[in-house]
Amino acid sequence: MSITKDPPGRSPGTLARALRELPGSGRTAFGPQDRAAAPPQWRVVAVGLVLAVLFLVGVGTVAPATMVGTAALGLALGFTLFHSRFGFTSGWRQLVAVGQGAAIRAHMVMLATASVLFAVILSSGFALAGEPKGFTNPIGIGLVVGAFLFGVGMQVGGSCASGTLFAVGSGQSAIVLTLLGFVVGSMFAVFTHTFWTQTVPQGPSVNLAQLLGYPGAVALTLLVTAAITAVTWVVARRRTPPPVERPPSARGVGRILRGSWPMWVGAVVLAVLNAAVLFVSAAPWGVTSAFALWGSKLLQAVGFDMAGLAYWQVPANARSLAAPVLADRISNLDVGIMIGALVASAVGGAFVLHKRIPWKLALGAVLGGIAMGYGARLAGGCNIGAYFSGIASFSLHGWIWAVVALGGTWVGLRLRPLFGLTNPKPADSLC
Repeated sequence: MSITKDPPGRSPGTLARALRELPGSGRTAFGPQDRAAAPPQWRVVAVGLVLAVLFLVGVGTVAPATMVGTAALGLALGFTLFHSRFGFTSGWRQLVAVGQGAAIRAHMVMLATASVLFAVILSSGFALAGEPKGFTNPIGIGLVVGAFLFGVGMQVGGSCASGTLFAVGSGQSAIVLTLLGFVVGSMFAVFTHTFWTQTVPQGPSVNLAQLLGYPGAVALTLLVTAAITAVTWVVARRRTPPPVERPPSARGVGRILRGSWPMWVGAVVLAVLNAAVLFVSAAPWGVTSAFALWGSKLLQAVGFDMAGLAYWQVPANARSLAAPVLADRISNLDVGIMIGALVASAVGGAFVLHKRIPWKLALGAVLGGIAMGYGARLAGGCNIGAYFSGIASFSLHGWIWAVVALGGTWVGLRLRPLFGLTNPKPADSLC
């Protein structure tokens, strides 16, 4: 094996620059791991651990042990999301903008793994909190409109539902505005609930496991995920996308706690954790329904009668509104994700508070959050509840959500420059 030196007169180039000069067939999917993680921020770690303990104790005072277990799984989800930097928003942006499908291939690993695990749990009919039930939602106008709005919003807002939570936990101040927008958009959906559920025609709910049985549904899911994986490779060969940039990371065993995990590892761990959420709480991982609850609780606190609204007269919703927030399953997952990400980012030396936010970025964060909050309620979920958990539950609405949200992503990319945001370009050394 020979070693080629830099040409005379040329300064030593980084691997990233070399990757840029490679033909498409020689490019790798990921850039170099050439940045070391910063030292741990022990004070922030201590704060995060105290918050985690207080959180679990608080849940235990108002909810059964299975809810405490669910909250603990939320902490694990936040830890995993941060360390794997699992990109839904960035993954779709990279695919649409430059044809880089590395993140989408990780999505397919996650969906394939989760579908097998979900099939075992759902077919058994047993979970710790009762009979397990997946997420199956109607296929109708609300799904299409909501998924499209979500796709646009996550590109303008700079994050998806799960990404917003772990980014807030790791101190990204701009994403707090996206979270605020999520709550506002969710409240708009609460006030227009009757229109989207009664005035607008509702389509059928289609569950592939009911049509094909669990073996057939799993086989079909694996076939589709394999086909999508193959398509991303074909697209990459034709468009020669730049490789994905890697975050700073520790080396060796320390990478588990202080590094960026390979994306496929994050995919498998997230699939296992979602299945664990299903087994412990009898329902899959979701995110956005909690935002409607938080907004309504705030309005109740200042004197509004939220219980009279049609959205909160749905029996399951009414129970959530009447109970403490820490008794709400989705709220506990969400809070757990933020605290788990806080601990993970501090251990990796990456916790940082942004003191200045450009006004265009702030505006995009709020508007994107509103679009996602509203769209998620219309579509019966977000990138987690509809896409990840919906597909893993064998609901056809999950696949339709993904296709329509991808269309929304295309529109969102064209709106990003209005808010001071950039998109990947084919000539970039990394994306």
